[in-house]
Amino acid sequence: MSDYETVIGLEVHVELATKTKIFCGCSTEFGGDPNTHTCPVCTGMPGSLPVLNRQVLEYAIAVGLATNCDITRYCKFDRKNYFYPDNPQNYQISQLYLPICRNGHVDIRTESGVEKAVRIHEIHMEEDAGKLIHDDWLDASLVDYNRSGVPLIEIVSEPDMRSAEEVIAYLEKLRMTISYLGASDCKLQEGSMRADVNLSVRKVGETEFGTRTEMKNLNSFKAIARAIAGETERQIDLIESGEKVVQETRRWDDDKECSYAMRSKEDAQDYRYFPDPDLVPISVSEELLDEIRSREPEFREAKIVRYAEEFGLPEKDILLITENKHLADVFEETVACGAPAKKVSNWLMVETMRLLKENNLDPEDIRFSPKNLASLIKLTEDRTVNSTVAKEVFEEMFKSDCDPAKYVEEHGLATQNDEGALRETIQKVIADNPQSVDDYHNGKEKAIGFLVGQTMKAMQGKCDPGSVNKILKELL
Repeated sequence: MSDYETVIGLEVHVELATKTKIFCGCSTEFGGDPNTHTCPVCTGMPGSLPVLNRQVLEYAIAVGLATNCDITRYCKFDRKNYFYPDNPQNYQISQLYLPICRNGHVDIRTESGVEKAVRIHEIHMEEDAGKLIHDDWLDASLVDYNRSGVPLIEIVSEPDMRSAEEVIAYLEKLRMTISYLGASDCKLQEGSMRADVNLSVRKVGETEFGTRTEMKNLNSFKAIARAIAGETERQIDLIESGEKVVQETRRWDDDKECSYAMRSKEDAQDYRYFPDPDLVPISVSEELLDEIRSREPEFREAKIVRYAEEFGLPEKDILLITENKHLADVFEETVACGAPAKKVSNWLMVETMRLLKENNLDPEDIRFSPKNLASLIKLTEDRTVNSTVAKEVFEEMFKSDCDPAKYVEEHGLATQNDEGALRETIQKVIADNPQSVDDYHNGKEKAIGFLVGQTMKAMQGKCDPGSVNKILKELL
């Protein structure tokens, strides 16, 4: 295996975050009953005419600028002819001759420390096809055209990657860049980011590429890594046994951890491309480019540097918070409301991430406002509530974005600051637990934890554990 080198290029399809489809006004919302987000245009009815959604063009240009591409100032759409049941027109509107972006690159760094630039051959705009649903009970295939006409960009890399690790680093960089732009949510589980892997092997030191295969049906980074390992081994076994690798499209079965042939690999001429006569060419002005550049956000790399300098956060905190733009926005807005940066970071990294995981949610699904999080942090700093109550309030705030101050008041959760009442309660706890008192006096420091717990229980959690600890030690 070590005698061989793997050569990998990717075709990454990204569904853009527009509210309507690329050439019609139908909704792009994920889900919905089959064939309810459709019209004559996206179902390919004769005589229907497409009109380009301007937002698709702007998103494509934004991604191109962020990936160091040249923007094609005069571009157009082409028809890619093929005949599948999920392709209602019997052609796909795409771009072959004049794609919107060309000659870009993204810089990657793998976990093992490899740094390199992965070149982007082109980025083009196109429409998605429908979805075939195979029904074993009916012994038939049904078609849902809700996805037909959903806008895509296809990002085609050069064959610059040499391992699954480099592929994952490249995909992570693309996903981060595109989601920061707001051009797509890049959710692999919903199909809004999909990768086809073009892979070949060759002897180390050779310059000629081997015969490549293309693998489809890859919907997670783990599946991509397994598919690369499996296909690399398959091709090497063929070469070692004196057989030839056939250029073909293969489908990866992640459950069985193997791939199987779907069809021979097509070339451009097989699709009989020609310019789409129904869509006018696109002329991209310098003014439009300047406008899109001016909307470019602060990307993760810049945030990482700024968070260290401006907020003094540990690297672990910074990497987690900046992994998602919405999470970073919540952090910055909460700090802007007056909350200490490290306290905000703690709430986001611990309680927020716990509740997101428990409820199977993404950071984009966070409902609580930065203002309310800042308010809750102030309640804890002022010792209006203790940490246990704060977590209880936060859980409700996470669900309903309630005002924490009002919630504490309405539910009587504020810490009782009557020291006389607290001392009286502690004295009773000491009297009721002589064994723990003896244990403490005999050097068992942990015994005081039990007494603190009993006091908190007696006070229904409405007291400050620090004050309880201090008074207990004084009385003991």
